[in-house]
Amino acid sequence: MTHTNDTMLELFESVLRQMQTPEEPELLYAPIIYSMSGGGKRLRPVLLLLTVEAFGGDVDEAMCAAQAVEIFHNFTLLHDDIMDNAAMRRGKPSVFAKWGGNVAILSGDAMLITAYKLLAELNPAKLPRVMRIFNDMALEVCEGQQYDMDFEDKDSVSAEEYILMIERKTSALLSGSAMIGATIAGAAEEDVKKIYRFATELGLAFQLQDDMLDSYGDEALGKKIGGDILEGKKTFLMVQAMSRATDEERKVLCTTHTNSALSDAEKIATVKALYDKLDVRHATEQQIELRFERALALLDTLSVGSERTAHLREFARNLMGRKK
Repeated sequence: MTHTNDTMLELFESVLRQMQTPEEPELLYAPIIYSMSGGGKRLRPVLLLLTVEAFGGDVDEAMCAAQAVEIFHNFTLLHDDIMDNAAMRRGKPSVFAKWGGNVAILSGDAMLITAYKLLAELNPAKLPRVMRIFNDMALEVCEGQQYDMDFEDKDSVSAEEYILMIERKTSALLSGSAMIGATIAGAAEEDVKKIYRFATELGLAFQLQDDMLDSYGDEALGKKIGGDILEGKKTFLMVQAMSRATDEERKVLCTTHTNSALSDAEKIATVKALYDKLDVRHATEQQIELRFERALALLDTLSVGSERTAHLREFARNLMGRKK
């Protein structure tokens, strides 16, 4: 019997709950437990495990790798919150806000080490290849974060530069997880490359949709509108708008978030009015659709039958909030 997205998530959560974490020193390990029990969609481990099953592998054999990628992901969030001075994470105080920067740094470091300890439990024959994938993935995430930070000080960011950044910062963890799953399952090298591209395109679609929902989402669904605009973030919508705007419009786009004469609602309305005028929502929707369709098309090229990739399709649709 193969697992659906929901049953795979339940299986992973049950394994995660059984993880043994030392009690002392408390200020090292309590933040780790707090972080790992804070919810989250567990997208990366679920994708890894679904990929293992798609290629006929053993989910139990891959569970340590699934735990490793989830712990690594949460480690990056601890350090991201320090860099962003973020007070909240997943609806509750961040580790940084609750315990301070020094604790968040050290607990994050311990999480990274724990991830490598878990990887070391893999079949020794498969460990070197998986370790190379994991290391490449980890470095790409760091590169993506640095590009994102660099963008804060750049007057102009191209669409190509933005896509490269999110390919590393967002997609890398998904594509790395999928590659690890395929490798553990013993998939052919060509299939490993294709599953990497599938997860990369899906990750891009997901991040672009997140960008769009920040400006055009529904607050009734729990998405706060306009946060990226108020922070002056260079999202895909902002990058597109800047490339289409006149000099005067570019000035408005660049300065509205710092204009103390405007309320937050007025700042959001001002920027969104320019987005509407410059048709950036449509351009973003086109890019989302392109990336999503590319991802699904890549599943059709795998050497396994469509019945084996059905749950990967379900994963992709669920990630994008689609029924079909």
